[in-house]
Amino acid sequence: MAFLYDYQEEAVRKMKNGCILCGGVGSGKSRTSLAYYVIQNGGSFEPFKPMKPNAKNLYIITTARKRDTLEWEGELIPFMLDKDPEKSMSKVQIVIDSWNNIGKYKDVKNAFFIFDEQRVVGKGAWVKAFLKITKCNNWILLSATPGDTWQDYIPVFIANGFYENRTEFNREHCVFSRFSKYPKVERYFNIGRLIRLRNSILVDMEFIRPTTPHHEDIYVEYNRIIYKDMMKNRWDIWKNEPFQTAAELCYALRKVVNSDDSRLVATMELFEKHPRMIIFYNFDYELELLKSQYYGEGVEVAEWNGHKHQPIPECDSWVYLVQYTAGAEGWNCIKTDTIVFYSQNYSYKIMEQAAGRIDRLNTGYRDLYYYHLKSRASIDLAINRALAEKKKFNEGKWSNKFKT
Repeated sequence: MAFLYDYQEEAVRKMKNGCILCGGVGSGKSRTSLAYYVIQNGGSFEPFKPMKPNAKNLYIITTARKRDTLEWEGELIPFMLDKDPEKSMSKVQIVIDSWNNIGKYKDVKNAFFIFDEQRVVGKGAWVKAFLKITKCNNWILLSATPGDTWQDYIPVFIANGFYENRTEFNREHCVFSRFSKYPKVERYFNIGRLIRLRNSILVDMEFIRPTTPHHEDIYVEYNRIIYKDMMKNRWDIWKNEPFQTAAELCYALRKVVNSDDSRLVATMELFEKHPRMIIFYNFDYELELLKSQYYGEGVEVAEWNGHKHQPIPECDSWVYLVQYTAGAEGWNCIKTDTIVFYSQNYSYKIMEQAAGRIDRLNTGYRDLYYYHLKSRASIDLAINRALAEKKKFNEGKWSNKFKT
């Protein structure tokens, strides 16, 4: 398999129906999964042999961005596959769609599904459609971060036939808190079995990256007077009313912190050193602040968020403003070596995915630079601690500590 790396070939040999192909961002999970699909349908690469005439049709469920940017279409080319059956090896039908539309394919049978980017967590509509699809089709799942807790693995365990349903899993492994207002797992038991089951379906892609990431924390100022007054009085200075929820308080505190001029100054200083730069942000007011800056003559500013889907500029000097939720995954850029995190996201998974946008196997850079803009405000420090512990920041739990 000349166009696969050694670690990708090793992964293909270990893969089986119902497995999770686990590799870091930029490890080539898409290409590896397609190689597995071709081999499972009678094809080979050394020597080359096309797939059998009755090869299973291929369905790829991915993110909306990957679908819209035609990223998977590019991955199909080396395998002589195409969405047009007349141009595709063995004339297989290939469908590429987003997770939002997974329900459209729940009645498909005798096909091969690649589920890209782990989305089968919980018990919502996506999980129900996923479980129905897996009963009648071959499938694999691709993920850089397959699960934080055992609860995250329940749908995949059920799809593999390890458990009949969620109730059986809870009965055999979960102890729930007696004093919680909602079902909350206090601890797990019979963990040895869970570890064996997880190891039986996880296929890790172990490889040494050619790049060296350099993460630097840059501390900036914030308006301490407004911040302390807001914490003490719980009063929204923009709406002129008291805060009703923890989310409202945290949003306002972060607005005070993230809107400080020193954050913009630090960003502009970094741009002087790195004339091609990706900036990740959380909120619309941050976007407006970043767009209001003058970056210099000939500098192009583009955006990817819920409002605009602009491509990465092609000029010599540019700034690409990306909102975490809209653009933390599903695309890549090998035109720059720099990412600035203008503010921190609550989820370490999102932060990790965002960092992977420039850490690709085919990048020409060997040193990659990540700048994390932070303040020493209590909310920033709490978010930083949660990320360091690979946890998601809990607004309610944090704000309750400061109730007067």
